[in-house]
Amino acid sequence: MEIAGLQSLTLLDYPGKVACTVFFAGCNLRCPYCHNAALVLPGLSPPPRTEESLLDFLQSRRGKLDGVCLTGGEPTLQKDLPALIRKIRAMGFLVKLDTNGTRPEVLKALLDESLLDYVAMDIKNAPDRYAETCGADVLDEVEKSVALLRRGTVPYEFRTTVAHPYHTPRELAQIGRWLSGTPKYFIQPFVDSGSLVGRGAAPLSPQELGALLKAVLPQIPGAKLRGI
Repeated sequence: MEIAGLQSLTLLDYPGKVACTVFFAGCNLRCPYCHNAALVLPGLSPPPRTEESLLDFLQSRRGKLDGVCLTGGEPTLQKDLPALIRKIRAMGFLVKLDTNGTRPEVLKALLDESLLDYVAMDIKNAPDRYAETCGADVLDEVEKSVALLRRGTVPYEFRTTVAHPYHTPRELAQIGRWLSGTPKYFIQPFVDSGSLVGRGAAPLSPQELGALLKAVLPQIPGAKLRGI
C-alpha cells in the first residue's frame, strides 16, 4: 500500500462533506499537464505512510469528519484498496474515490460490494485524442468505467482538466456527445504547479474556458467550470 500523503482537512474535495484526502503513489498514465509529478513518476514520491498510522488518524477524527477522499496517483492500482476501504467504512466514514477509470474491473468490484459513496472520474479528452493526451491506449477501459458509473448505483461526476494545446471546443463538443445527459460534468483549468509530469502544456484564458463550456452545454446542460 503506497500511501504517499494525507491532507487532514478539506472542504472542497468531497462535495458537501467535511473530509480528509489520502494520496496514493503510482499512476499508469502520463498526462503532461498533471501537477502531481511526485505521485506519478517513479522515485519521486515521499516515504510512504503506514496504513496503521492512517487508521490511527481516522480513529481520532471520528465524529469530526464526514468522509475520506482517496486520490493519487491512481488509487485503483493499490491491490489492498478494497480491504482498506472496508476498514475506513467500518469507522463510519463515507468514501469518495478519484479515478482515471482505467481499471474498470476494480471499480466494478468496489461498486458491487457497495464500498463507495461517491466517485469522481477523469475524462482526459475526446476519444480520438485520448491516447495522445494521457500517454496510453486506455480508451476501451475508460469507456467501460463510464458505463459502470452511468448505471447510477452511486453519485458520481465526470471532470476534465483542460490545457493548451490538448483541448479546444472541437474536443469538448465530442466529450459532450460522448457523455450526453450526464448529471455532473466539470471543466477544470490546468494550473502550472512547477512540478509537472511533462512539458508543452499551457493554461487557457477565461475566454477560452468559456468557449469550452459553451461547446459542452448543448449535450450536458448541467456542465460547469470549476476552480476559476
